[in-house]
Amino acid sequence: MCGRYAFYQRPSEVRRQLEDSHMPCEDCPNDDVCRQTYNFPPGAFGIVYRAEVPDYGAGPSKREQEEADAENEQTEIAEEIKTKPATQHHVDVHYKLQAMKWGLIPAWTKRSPDYGSMMRTINCRDDSLIENRGMWNTMKKRKRCIVLCQGFYEWLKRPNSKEKIPHFVKRKDGQLMCFAGLWDCAKYEGSDEKHYTYTVITTDSNKQLKFLHDRMPVIFDNGSDEIRTWLDPNRYEWTKELQSLLKPYDGELECYPVNRDVGKVGNNSPSFVIPIDSAENKSNIANFFGNQKKLAKTQEAKKNLTKTEEDAETKGVKIEAETEETRATTESKSSENNAPLPGSPRGVKREHSDEENGHGEILPTQHKLPKIEPKSPSSSPAKPNPKMKSATSNGTKASPIKKKSEAGTQKITKFFGK
Repeated sequence: MCGRYAFYQRPSEVRRQLEDSHMPCEDCPNDDVCRQTYNFPPGAFGIVYRAEVPDYGAGPSKREQEEADAENEQTEIAEEIKTKPATQHHVDVHYKLQAMKWGLIPAWTKRSPDYGSMMRTINCRDDSLIENRGMWNTMKKRKRCIVLCQGFYEWLKRPNSKEKIPHFVKRKDGQLMCFAGLWDCAKYEGSDEKHYTYTVITTDSNKQLKFLHDRMPVIFDNGSDEIRTWLDPNRYEWTKELQSLLKPYDGELECYPVNRDVGKVGNNSPSFVIPIDSAENKSNIANFFGNQKKLAKTQEAKKNLTKTEEDAETKGVKIEAETEETRATTESKSSENNAPLPGSPRGVKREHSDEENGHGEILPTQHKLPKIEPKSPSSSPAKPNPKMKSATSNGTKASPIKKKSEAGTQKITKFFGK
Protein backbone atom coordinates (compact mmCIF):
# COMPACT_ATOMS: atom_id res chain seq x y z
CA MET A 1 0.00 0.00 0.00
CA CYS A 2 1.11 3.56 -0.64
CA GLY A 3 -0.43 6.02 1.80
CA ARG A 4 2.12 8.82 1.91
CA TYR A 5 4.81 10.10 -0.41
CA ALA A 6 7.15 13.05 -0.95
CA PHE A 7 6.47 15.66 -3.60
CA TYR A 8 8.51 18.79 -2.91
CA GLN A 9 9.34 20.16 -6.38
CA ARG A 10 7.50 22.78 -8.38
CA PRO A 11 5.60 21.62 -11.49
CA SER A 12 7.97 23.65 -13.69
CA GLU A 13 10.94 21.70 -12.28
CA VAL A 14 9.09 18.42 -12.78
CA ARG A 15 8.38 19.36 -16.38
CA ARG A 16 12.06 20.02 -17.03
CA GLN A 17 13.06 16.66 -15.56
CA LEU A 18 10.48 14.82 -17.64
CA GLU A 19 11.67 16.49 -20.83
CA ASP A 20 15.24 15.52 -19.93
CA SER A 21 13.98 11.93 -19.79
CA HIS A 22 12.38 12.21 -23.27
CA MET A 23 8.87 12.58 -21.85
CA PRO A 24 7.37 15.57 -23.74
CA CYS A 25 5.00 17.86 -21.92
CA GLU A 26 2.65 20.18 -23.83
CA ASP A 27 1.01 21.77 -20.78
CA CYS A 28 1.89 22.35 -17.14
CA PRO A 29 -0.04 23.87 -14.19
CA ASN A 30 1.17 26.90 -12.26
CA ASP A 31 3.63 26.30 -9.46
CA ASP A 32 1.18 27.39 -6.76
CA VAL A 33 -1.62 25.01 -7.80
CA CYS A 34 -0.13 21.83 -6.35
CA ARG A 35 0.95 21.09 -2.82
CA GLN A 36 4.72 20.80 -2.48
CA THR A 37 5.64 18.96 0.69
CA TYR A 38 7.93 16.28 2.09
CA ASN A 39 4.86 14.67 3.61
CA PHE A 40 2.22 14.43 0.88
CA PRO A 41 -1.08 12.98 2.20
CA PRO A 42 -4.27 11.66 0.59
CA GLY A 43 -6.72 14.42 -0.25
CA ALA A 44 -4.00 16.83 -1.37
CA PHE A 45 -3.51 18.07 -4.93
CA GLY A 46 -0.60 16.37 -6.66
CA ILE A 47 0.75 16.12 -10.19
CA VAL A 48 -0.08 13.45 -12.78
CA TYR A 49 1.30 12.95 -16.28
CA ARG A 50 -1.21 11.79 -18.89
CA ALA A 51 -2.20 11.91 -22.53
CA GLU A 52 -4.40 14.78 -23.67
CA VAL A 53 -7.81 13.16 -24.03
CA PRO A 54 -11.37 14.34 -23.31
CA ASP A 55 -12.86 13.99 -19.84
CA TYR A 56 -14.55 10.73 -20.85
CA GLY A 57 -11.12 9.29 -21.61
CA ALA A 58 -9.35 7.77 -24.59
CA GLY A 59 -11.11 6.25 -27.58
CA PRO A 60 -14.43 7.18 -29.16
CA SER A 61 -17.17 8.79 -27.10
CA LYS A 62 -20.16 6.78 -25.93
CA ARG A 63 -22.30 8.09 -28.78
CA GLU A 64 -19.62 7.27 -31.33
CA GLN A 65 -19.28 3.81 -29.89
CA GLU A 66 -23.04 3.21 -30.07
CA GLU A 67 -23.14 4.31 -33.69
CA ALA A 68 -20.27 2.02 -34.54
CA ASP A 69 -21.98 -0.90 -32.80
CA ALA A 70 -25.20 -0.26 -34.71
CA GLU A 71 -23.41 -0.54 -38.01
CA ASN A 72 -22.13 -4.00 -37.18
CA GLU A 73 -24.73 -6.51 -38.20
CA GLN A 74 -22.91 -9.61 -37.12
CA THR A 75 -22.51 -10.31 -33.40
CA GLU A 76 -19.12 -11.98 -33.87
CA ILE A 77 -17.72 -8.89 -35.55
CA ALA A 78 -19.11 -6.68 -32.79
CA GLU A 79 -17.57 -8.87 -30.06
CA GLU A 80 -14.22 -8.81 -31.86
CA ILE A 81 -14.26 -5.01 -31.94
CA LYS A 82 -15.03 -4.86 -28.19
CA THR A 83 -12.23 -7.19 -27.17
CA LYS A 84 -9.58 -6.01 -29.63
CA PRO A 85 -8.00 -2.52 -29.55
CA ALA A 86 -9.48 -0.47 -32.35
CA THR A 87 -6.98 0.84 -34.86
CA GLN A 88 -9.32 2.94 -36.97
CA HIS A 89 -9.68 5.55 -34.19
CA HIS A 90 -6.07 6.67 -34.21
CA VAL A 91 -5.10 10.01 -32.68
CA ASP A 92 -1.84 11.87 -32.38
CA VAL A 93 -0.49 11.63 -28.85
CA HIS A 94 0.18 14.73 -26.78
CA TYR A 95 1.04 14.69 -23.09
CA LYS A 96 0.52 17.13 -20.24
CA LEU A 97 0.95 17.61 -16.52
CA GLN A 98 -2.25 18.16 -14.57
CA ALA A 99 -3.10 18.90 -10.95
CA MET A 100 -5.44 16.32 -9.43
CA LYS A 101 -6.62 15.30 -5.99
CA TRP A 102 -5.32 12.04 -4.49
CA GLY A 103 -8.22 9.67 -3.81
CA LEU A 104 -10.21 8.66 -6.90
CA ILE A 105 -13.86 9.73 -7.13
CA PRO A 106 -15.72 7.88 -9.94
CA ALA A 107 -17.53 9.93 -12.58
CA TRP A 108 -20.93 8.59 -11.52
CA THR A 109 -20.62 9.96 -7.96
CA LYS A 110 -23.57 12.25 -7.13
CA ARG A 111 -22.08 14.15 -4.18
CA SER A 112 -18.76 14.71 -2.47
CA PRO A 113 -17.70 11.57 -0.58
CA ASP A 114 -16.56 11.65 3.03
CA TYR A 115 -12.91 11.23 3.99
CA GLY A 116 -13.29 7.54 4.83
CA SER A 117 -14.70 6.75 1.39
CA MET A 118 -11.94 8.69 -0.32
CA MET A 119 -9.27 6.81 1.66
CA ARG A 120 -10.53 3.53 0.22
CA THR A 121 -9.67 4.68 -3.31
CA ILE A 122 -6.15 6.09 -2.85
CA ASN A 123 -4.82 2.71 -4.04
CA CYS A 124 -5.95 0.17 -6.62
CA ARG A 125 -4.73 -3.44 -6.49
CA ASP A 126 -3.35 -4.77 -9.76
CA ASP A 127 -5.19 -8.08 -9.38
CA SER A 128 -8.53 -6.22 -9.20
CA LEU A 129 -8.02 -5.14 -12.84
CA ILE A 130 -7.76 -8.63 -14.33
CA GLU A 131 -11.48 -9.12 -14.85
CA ASN A 132 -13.61 -6.72 -16.87
CA ARG A 133 -15.85 -5.66 -14.02
CA GLY A 134 -15.84 -3.53 -10.91
CA MET A 135 -15.49 0.19 -10.30
CA TRP A 136 -12.13 0.40 -12.11
CA ASN A 137 -13.37 -1.03 -15.40
CA THR A 138 -13.85 2.26 -17.27
CA MET A 139 -10.74 3.95 -15.87
CA LYS A 140 -8.35 1.11 -16.69
CA LYS A 141 -9.42 1.18 -20.34
CA ARG A 142 -9.57 4.92 -21.02
CA LYS A 143 -8.07 6.90 -18.14
CA ARG A 144 -4.57 5.78 -17.32
CA CYS A 145 -1.93 8.14 -15.95
CA ILE A 146 1.45 8.42 -14.25
CA VAL A 147 1.64 9.72 -10.67
CA LEU A 148 4.87 11.65 -10.04
CA CYS A 149 6.82 12.01 -6.80
CA GLN A 150 10.33 11.86 -5.33
CA GLY A 151 9.70 8.76 -3.23
CA PHE A 152 7.18 7.13 -0.89
CA TYR A 153 6.93 6.20 2.77
CA GLU A 154 6.10 2.87 4.32
CA TRP A 155 5.93 1.91 7.99
CA LEU A 156 7.64 -1.20 9.32
CA LYS A 157 5.74 -3.11 11.98
CA ARG A 158 7.89 -4.68 14.67
CA PRO A 159 6.83 -8.20 15.70
CA ASN A 160 4.93 -8.37 19.00
CA SER A 161 4.90 -4.59 19.22
CA LYS A 162 2.65 -1.68 18.32
CA GLU A 163 5.67 0.37 17.29
CA LYS A 164 5.92 1.37 13.62
CA ILE A 165 9.11 2.71 12.07
CA PRO A 166 8.73 4.94 8.97
CA HIS A 167 10.95 4.18 5.97
CA PHE A 168 11.52 6.26 2.85
CA VAL A 169 11.90 4.55 -0.53
CA LYS A 170 13.34 6.32 -3.57
CA ARG A 171 15.15 5.61 -6.80
CA LYS A 172 18.88 5.05 -6.38
CA ASP A 173 19.64 7.37 -9.30
CA GLY A 174 17.68 10.21 -7.69
CA GLN A 175 15.24 10.62 -10.59
CA LEU A 176 11.50 11.14 -10.29
CA MET A 177 9.39 8.14 -9.38
CA CYS A 178 6.71 7.29 -11.93
CA PHE A 179 3.77 5.32 -10.45
CA ALA A 180 1.14 3.65 -12.60
CA GLY A 181 -2.18 5.32 -11.87
CA LEU A 182 -5.78 5.83 -12.95
CA TRP A 183 -7.75 9.08 -13.05
CA ASP A 184 -11.34 10.23 -13.41
CA CYS A 185 -13.44 13.38 -13.63
CA ALA A 186 -16.65 13.81 -11.64
CA LYS A 187 -19.35 16.49 -11.54
CA TYR A 188 -21.70 16.53 -8.55
CA GLU A 189 -25.43 17.15 -8.79
CA GLY A 190 -26.33 20.79 -9.14
CA SER A 191 -22.78 21.86 -9.98
CA ASP A 192 -20.76 22.30 -13.14
CA GLU A 193 -17.42 22.14 -11.33
CA LYS A 194 -15.16 19.32 -12.47
CA HIS A 195 -13.29 17.28 -9.88
CA TYR A 196 -10.19 15.50 -11.20
CA THR A 197 -8.90 12.74 -8.94
CA TYR A 198 -6.45 9.82 -9.17
CA THR A 199 -5.36 6.55 -7.57
CA VAL A 200 -2.03 4.69 -7.34
CA ILE A 201 -1.89 1.09 -8.58
CA THR A 202 -0.10 -1.34 -6.27
CA THR A 203 1.39 -4.80 -6.82
CA ASP A 204 3.38 -7.39 -4.87
CA SER A 205 6.56 -6.10 -3.26
CA ASN A 206 9.89 -6.99 -4.82
CA LYS A 207 12.58 -8.88 -2.90
CA GLN A 208 14.16 -5.68 -1.64
CA LEU A 209 10.98 -4.40 0.06
CA LYS A 210 9.45 -7.68 1.23
CA PHE A 211 10.69 -7.03 4.77
CA LEU A 212 8.85 -3.71 4.83
CA HIS A 213 5.44 -4.51 3.33
CA ASP A 214 3.83 -7.06 1.07
CA ARG A 215 2.61 -4.38 -1.38
CA MET A 216 4.35 -1.59 -3.31
CA PRO A 217 3.39 0.89 -6.06
CA VAL A 218 3.85 -0.12 -9.68
CA ILE A 219 6.94 1.82 -10.78
CA PHE A 220 7.94 2.55 -14.38
CA ASP A 221 11.36 3.73 -15.53
CA ASN A 222 11.39 7.33 -16.77
CA GLY A 223 11.05 7.63 -20.55
CA SER A 224 10.53 3.87 -20.97
CA ASP A 225 8.42 2.03 -23.53
CA GLU A 226 6.24 0.83 -20.65
CA ILE A 227 5.16 4.41 -19.97
CA ARG A 228 4.36 5.07 -23.63
CA THR A 229 2.34 1.86 -23.81
CA TRP A 230 0.52 2.60 -20.57
CA LEU A 231 -0.47 6.12 -21.67
CA ASP A 232 -1.24 5.34 -25.32
CA PRO A 233 -4.74 6.77 -26.01
CA ASN A 234 -5.10 4.46 -28.99
CA ARG A 235 -5.32 1.55 -26.54
CA TYR A 236 -8.79 2.02 -25.09
CA GLU A 237 -9.53 -1.61 -24.37
CA TRP A 238 -7.96 -3.59 -21.55
CA THR A 239 -5.53 -6.23 -22.78
CA LYS A 240 -3.11 -8.77 -21.37
CA GLU A 241 -0.27 -6.55 -22.54
CA LEU A 242 -1.45 -3.71 -20.31
CA GLN A 243 -2.02 -6.09 -17.41
CA SER A 244 1.50 -7.48 -17.78
CA LEU A 245 2.97 -4.03 -17.16
CA LEU A 246 1.73 -4.15 -13.57
CA LYS A 247 4.56 -6.00 -11.86
CA PRO A 248 7.10 -5.48 -9.06
CA TYR A 249 9.89 -3.05 -9.85
CA ASP A 250 13.19 -4.73 -10.76
CA GLY A 251 15.38 -1.61 -10.69
CA GLU A 252 17.59 -0.27 -7.89
CA LEU A 253 15.89 1.44 -4.97
CA GLU A 254 17.10 2.96 -1.71
CA CYS A 255 15.20 2.25 1.50
CA TYR A 256 16.05 3.55 4.96
CA PRO A 257 14.36 4.55 8.26
CA VAL A 258 13.51 8.23 8.70
CA ASN A 259 12.21 10.69 11.27
CA ARG A 260 9.12 9.47 13.15
CA ASP A 261 7.54 12.93 12.87
CA VAL A 262 6.56 12.10 9.30
CA GLY A 263 3.77 10.05 10.81
CA LYS A 264 1.77 13.20 11.52
CA VAL A 265 0.19 14.55 8.35
CA GLY A 266 0.57 18.19 9.31
CA ASN A 267 4.33 17.91 9.72
CA ASN A 268 6.70 18.90 6.93
CA SER A 269 10.49 18.88 7.00
CA PRO A 270 13.39 18.10 4.64
CA SER A 271 14.68 15.77 7.35
CA PHE A 272 11.87 13.34 6.46
CA VAL A 273 13.78 12.16 3.39
CA ILE A 274 17.17 11.96 5.16
CA PRO A 275 18.27 8.70 6.81
CA ILE A 276 17.79 8.83 10.57
CA ASP A 277 21.40 7.73 11.14
CA SER A 278 22.87 10.14 8.58
CA ALA A 279 25.39 12.82 9.52
CA GLU A 280 23.09 15.33 7.80
CA ASN A 281 20.24 14.54 10.19
CA LYS A 282 20.35 17.04 13.06
CA SER A 283 17.92 14.95 15.13
CA ASN A 284 20.30 11.99 15.21
CA ILE A 285 21.37 11.50 18.83
CA ALA A 286 24.65 9.96 17.70
CA ASN A 287 25.44 13.16 15.82
CA PHE A 288 24.71 15.15 18.98
CA PHE A 289 27.28 13.23 21.01
CA GLY A 290 29.65 13.24 18.03
CA ASN A 291 29.44 17.02 17.89
CA GLN A 292 30.13 17.21 21.62
CA LYS A 293 33.25 15.08 21.15
CA LYS A 294 34.39 17.28 18.26
CA LEU A 295 33.85 20.39 20.39
CA ALA A 296 35.86 18.89 23.26
CA LYS A 297 38.68 17.93 20.89
CA THR A 298 38.68 21.42 19.39
CA GLN A 299 38.89 23.06 22.79
CA GLU A 300 41.67 20.71 23.86
CA ALA A 301 43.58 21.43 20.65
CA LYS A 302 43.28 25.19 21.25
CA LYS A 303 44.51 24.74 24.81
CA ASN A 304 47.51 22.71 23.67
CA LEU A 305 48.25 25.23 20.93
CA THR A 306 48.22 28.12 23.41
CA LYS A 307 50.61 26.25 25.72
CA THR A 308 52.92 25.49 22.80
CA GLU A 309 52.92 29.15 21.76
CA GLU A 310 53.82 30.24 25.27
CA ASP A 311 56.71 27.79 25.32
CA ALA A 312 57.82 29.05 21.93
CA GLU A 313 57.76 32.65 23.08
CA THR A 314 60.03 31.69 25.93
CA LYS A 315 62.45 29.72 23.79
CA GLY A 316 62.22 31.84 20.63
CA VAL A 317 61.04 28.93 18.44
CA LYS A 318 58.95 29.61 15.29
CA ILE A 319 55.58 27.77 15.10
CA GLU A 320 53.74 26.92 11.89
CA ALA A 321 50.04 27.66 11.74
CA GLU A 322 47.78 24.71 12.64
CA THR A 323 44.24 24.08 11.55
CA GLU A 324 42.84 25.84 14.59
CA GLU A 325 45.29 28.71 14.33
CA THR A 326 43.82 31.97 15.59
CA ARG A 327 46.76 34.34 15.42
CA ALA A 328 46.89 37.25 13.02
CA THR A 329 48.75 36.75 9.75
CA THR A 330 50.77 39.00 7.49
CA GLU A 331 50.93 38.95 3.72
CA SER A 332 54.11 37.51 2.26
CA LYS A 333 55.25 37.73 -1.35
CA SER A 334 57.79 35.24 -2.56
CA SER A 335 58.63 33.27 -5.66
CA GLU A 336 57.14 30.13 -4.14
CA ASN A 337 53.70 31.21 -2.98
CA ASN A 338 51.73 34.09 -1.59
CA ALA A 339 50.43 32.32 1.47
CA PRO A 340 49.97 34.53 4.52
CA LEU A 341 52.30 33.74 7.37
CA PRO A 342 51.67 34.08 11.09
CA GLY A 343 52.98 37.22 12.78
CA SER A 344 56.36 37.08 14.50
CA PRO A 345 56.23 35.75 18.06
CA ARG A 346 56.58 38.37 20.76
CA GLY A 347 59.78 38.64 22.81
CA VAL A 348 62.16 37.63 20.00
CA LYS A 349 64.58 40.39 18.99
CA ARG A 350 65.83 40.72 15.46
CA GLU A 351 69.53 40.06 15.12
CA HIS A 352 71.54 42.38 12.84
CA SER A 353 74.41 41.18 10.75
CA ASP A 354 74.68 44.53 8.99
CA GLU A 355 73.97 48.07 10.06
CA GLU A 356 71.29 50.31 8.67
CA ASN A 357 71.29 54.04 8.23
CA GLY A 358 68.37 56.25 9.03
CA HIS A 359 66.80 55.66 5.58
CA GLY A 360 66.65 51.90 5.92
CA GLU A 361 69.63 51.34 3.62
CA ILE A 362 72.11 48.66 4.56
CA LEU A 363 75.63 49.97 5.11
CA PRO A 364 78.68 47.87 4.37
CA THR A 365 79.97 45.99 7.32
CA GLN A 366 82.93 47.72 9.05
CA HIS A 367 85.64 45.73 10.72
CA LYS A 368 85.94 46.87 14.29
CA LEU A 369 88.87 46.37 16.62
CA PRO A 370 88.02 44.55 19.73
CA LYS A 371 87.57 46.89 22.64
CA ILE A 372 90.10 46.60 25.43
CA GLU A 373 88.44 46.98 28.74
CA PRO A 374 90.59 48.98 31.22
CA LYS A 375 91.65 47.08 34.23
CA SER A 376 89.96 48.26 37.35
CA PRO A 377 92.34 49.32 40.19
CA SER A 378 92.97 46.67 42.72
CA SER A 379 90.86 47.20 45.73
CA SER A 380 92.15 46.80 49.27
CA PRO A 381 90.94 43.82 51.10
CA ALA A 382 87.78 44.52 52.94
CA LYS A 383 88.16 44.89 56.68
CA PRO A 384 85.94 42.76 58.75
CA ASN A 385 83.10 44.64 60.32
CA PRO A 386 83.51 45.27 64.05
CA LYS A 387 81.55 42.98 66.18
CA MET A 388 78.31 44.51 67.30
CA LYS A 389 77.52 44.60 70.96
CA SER A 390 74.38 42.99 72.11
CA ALA A 391 71.91 44.91 74.14
CA THR A 392 71.00 41.83 76.10
CA SER A 393 74.36 40.17 76.66
CA ASN A 394 77.88 41.42 77.43
CA GLY A 395 79.73 38.53 75.95
CA THR A 396 80.78 37.05 79.31
CA LYS A 397 79.80 33.74 80.55
CA ALA A 398 76.77 33.75 82.74
CA SER A 399 77.14 32.66 86.35
CA PRO A 400 75.88 29.25 87.02
CA ILE A 401 72.33 29.14 88.17
CA LYS A 402 71.95 27.57 91.55
CA LYS A 403 69.52 24.79 91.52
CA LYS A 404 66.80 24.83 94.08
CA SER A 405 67.25 22.02 96.55
CA GLU A 406 64.55 19.53 96.53
CA ALA A 407 62.59 18.77 99.68
CA GLY A 408 64.40 16.35 102.02
CA THR A 409 67.93 17.34 100.88
CA GLN A 410 68.38 20.75 102.60
CA LYS A 411 71.05 21.32 105.27
CA ILE A 412 70.16 20.98 108.96
CA THR A 413 71.58 24.44 109.74
CA LYS A 414 69.04 26.10 107.50
CA PHE A 415 66.33 24.53 109.58
CA PHE A 416 67.60 26.12 112.79
CA GLY A 417 67.98 29.52 111.17
CA LYS A 418 64.26 30.02 110.66
